[in-house]
Amino acid sequence: MGQPVPRLDGWAKVTGRAAYAYDIHLPGMLYARVLRSPLPHARLRRIDTSRAEALPGVYAVLSAANAPAIRWYQQSYLFDRTLRFVGDEVAAVAAESIDLAEDALRLIDVEYEPLPFVVDLEAATRPGAPHVWEGGNVAAEPRVYQRGDPAGGLERADHVVDVIYTTQAALHNCLEPHGCTATWDDDELTLWDSTQSVFGVRRGVADALGLPEHRVRVISEYMGGGFGSKQVAWKHKVIAALLARRARRPVQLMLDREAENLAVGHRNPTRQHVRLGATRDGTLTAIVAHIEQGVGAYLLGGEGSDVSGPYRELYRCPNVRTEQVPIYLNTGPAAAFRAPGWVEGAFPLESAMDELAHALGIDPLELRRRNYTPLDQPKGLPYTVDGLRHCYERAAAVFGWDTYQKPPPQGSKRRGVGMAAHNWVGGSGWPPAYAWVKLNTDGTADVITGTQDIGTGTRTGLAQVAAEELGLPLERVALRLGDTQRGPYAPVSAGSATQATLGPAVRQAALDAKRQLLTVAAAILEVDADQLEVCDGGVYVREAPERRLPVEEIMRRIAPHMIQGTGARGPNPTDKSIQPFGAQFVEVEVDLETGAVTVLRLVAAHDCGRIINPAIVDSQVIGGITQGLGYALMEERVIDAGSGVVLNANLEEYKVPTALDVPTIVHAQVDLPDLAANPTGAKGIGEPPLVPTAPAIANAVFDAVGVRLRSLPLSPQHLLAALAARQESGR
Repeated sequence: MGQPVPRLDGWAKVTGRAAYAYDIHLPGMLYARVLRSPLPHARLRRIDTSRAEALPGVYAVLSAANAPAIRWYQQSYLFDRTLRFVGDEVAAVAAESIDLAEDALRLIDVEYEPLPFVVDLEAATRPGAPHVWEGGNVAAEPRVYQRGDPAGGLERADHVVDVIYTTQAALHNCLEPHGCTATWDDDELTLWDSTQSVFGVRRGVADALGLPEHRVRVISEYMGGGFGSKQVAWKHKVIAALLARRARRPVQLMLDREAENLAVGHRNPTRQHVRLGATRDGTLTAIVAHIEQGVGAYLLGGEGSDVSGPYRELYRCPNVRTEQVPIYLNTGPAAAFRAPGWVEGAFPLESAMDELAHALGIDPLELRRRNYTPLDQPKGLPYTVDGLRHCYERAAAVFGWDTYQKPPPQGSKRRGVGMAAHNWVGGSGWPPAYAWVKLNTDGTADVITGTQDIGTGTRTGLAQVAAEELGLPLERVALRLGDTQRGPYAPVSAGSATQATLGPAVRQAALDAKRQLLTVAAAILEVDADQLEVCDGGVYVREAPERRLPVEEIMRRIAPHMIQGTGARGPNPTDKSIQPFGAQFVEVEVDLETGAVTVLRLVAAHDCGRIINPAIVDSQVIGGITQGLGYALMEERVIDAGSGVVLNANLEEYKVPTALDVPTIVHAQVDLPDLAANPTGAKGIGEPPLVPTAPAIANAVFDAVGVRLRSLPLSPQHLLAALAARQESGR
């Protein structure tokens, strides 16, 4: 562990041998497409699929007219007669080719009754706004947290920041779209699926179809990104299964890019009224936030992301109140998106902290230091490590924060620096989880678990843990995962928790196997097992290293008997709080004429516990920051208010960062083993790098040009408008 070894699946991926959901091809397989609502709110007056059914090569058609009444989204049906967003499922077709399936969709006759709609968060909260559901647009009871006396804290403050921030709906745009292949063997269903949770999908599909779970098998060998959107059993999985059962042939249903961006999740848009109170020396006296978040037309289940989390936890403050109100919109359902809630909450909080620092004349980093807390305040527990303080010092030193000298203006271009910090609720692990380790007669080992590698390097990281404990070279360890039928239970790969969840289970299974191996070796060598050690693929006597037996020789002596170790991940400690932390420092260049913001360099320090593989951790940090750049500067779902149509549900108009947009990114590693968290000392890293990027950039823009942008993305048009407004006001 701790070595930057190449990914074990690297060759399979770059040579095309890795089989993703789209690569599954079964004999007689059909291809499915879904007809989607062109209107944001409508009733189905009439649907006639007879022409599609009569088209040669079409084997199955489903719609509200003939599909089983399967409840969905807690409020609706698999195929509902009331449609609540552009992209809502109307019908589905399975045919011999994709082109033929699309031809069949065009033959389905549908008559819609348009209904009033609302797609804007602010408009949805106004009196008289169209109702997405009867009873109003508030989707659930507000989520309220309070400690101390926030109103009194604001009254006692020497200075109060009182501002409104907004964040946009961002689209996941995974490189591999959602999709699956479904096939039946009598009454048993197999799904090859692009998912972050093979066991979660098994449970969801089984429940929808009324099957016992052991009759549903879900396989996910490889997947091309999920970012949280692939945690649940979306409709298309059940639709594919129903089409396959009706057609009696395998069916592949992969979403195209437009469907991907309409129907399977997005980051919640938010409007946040933030008030921070502080004394003259920068001590926070109150944090108050009223948060409105758009959840789309349906409650997916737990995806009203916890935007209030950073306000509650990041800074020492005795008086805190947050109120979070979920609001229905006539858009697709929101879903978890890489650090859900924390990304949306960090932008206002960390921007407001920067505003407070400038108002008080205190360095932004120093203000954060003065309000540092070693306690998880809502829980009243100490953190397992002093991670955030390490991140402050490490990133600031590598960036040169204390010695930075702003260069003089170059024509219309100005430079500035900014910083932001974060905590993250995930990363501690989601037990329970289980693993098996089998030693083979040739001295190799199979590590078997039911988790999935969502592209973060799980295969490699877990194999490194097993190899370290077994004393085997890494090339003699293979990880088997992604199949509900072949491995023991593992939870969803989410919350930056897979390594922290499965690593301890794998380590325990490897330790169990090693103990059995040492017992056998002790009998052969006629010594006590506690005198033996395993290293470099062999067992040797500690006091006489020349007395060495290769693992394969030991295993051959006991064949056909085998050694299998089992491991489980127990609960997290209850007397301490486990969280990752981080800080990022940014230098930007802003063009006053074009409004363009160019990030020149970024230094990030993130406490993720023990670094199992530095190369993989660097990749996660760079990838998360790149996604944060997109969120900060360009990514935004754009909806036409008059028609409710998403105008950029594609990768032509929906802008994501390219290689030319990525600056110099320095990962200032903080290798701080957290052995109080779990025996491997590792915590999560997948999501944290995205959290502080947008506010750090926004704060740097203010430092460069003196204009505060309180809405994301920080687009050229937003910046130019703000500059023009400042000039008009004479400030």
